[in-house]
Amino acid sequence: MTEWADHALVLRMGHFRESDLWLRTLCRKHGLLTLFAFGGSRSRRRFCGCLDVLNSLHCRVKASPRGGFLNLEEAVLLGGPQALRRDWRRMGLAANCMRFVESLGVGDEGADEAFTLVEDMRRTLEEAATLPALFPLFFRLRLAGALGFAPSLDVCGVCGCALQGPGQFVVDEGHVRCPSCRAEAGPVRYGVELSTDGLDLLRHVQQELPSGWHAEELPSVDRRACSRVIDGFVQYHLGLAWEGGFFRRV
Repeated sequence: MTEWADHALVLRMGHFRESDLWLRTLCRKHGLLTLFAFGGSRSRRRFCGCLDVLNSLHCRVKASPRGGFLNLEEAVLLGGPQALRRDWRRMGLAANCMRFVESLGVGDEGADEAFTLVEDMRRTLEEAATLPALFPLFFRLRLAGALGFAPSLDVCGVCGCALQGPGQFVVDEGHVRCPSCRAEAGPVRYGVELSTDGLDLLRHVQQELPSGWHAEELPSVDRRACSRVIDGFVQYHLGLAWEGGFFRRV
């Protein structure tokens, strides 16, 4: 298809040549794409000054004659944050989440759920009175699940029994062991002990959009455990680590 229309969220924007822009976008049907807006920094008829980061757009896109790039023909603003742009702390959280989207990648198969998740993330950062302390980490776990990479936290990865209490998340194996299987297996190299509350919180994050995440905090020991589980899973199984303001491949 050489021409199509879709809803898109602007994750990143940059300039090239005198008046042209490139946009890194997450499209509801097509996933993560780079679009080129020729004359984008000047045109008011086609773009109406709507190409800012975090804006939601209705786009008309056309492939170049040889298919080498995608040209943004026209864009209509559907929505965008206001208060969020004035809060540098929350803008930092948004940037962290958007960098993860770019680094992980989103194809057309998981595009609709990923788009809904990112749009809800933006709205939550704009409107929520309080946020979970681990908001960016929760987003990584939730996006991984939306794209089919989520670890199972409901059953023991060894015996298959439903997990009713605490457990041990084995990072390199990507599953939780119940207390019985943990005792039988003995020490593991990359194990994180999770309380019942910690496991419940991670399950809750997997099942809800950001606007539904609980803002009340667990004890610090449980927060650290949840953080280690998500960081360990993302690094070991997705190959991404957050360092120096960027995600790098590990």
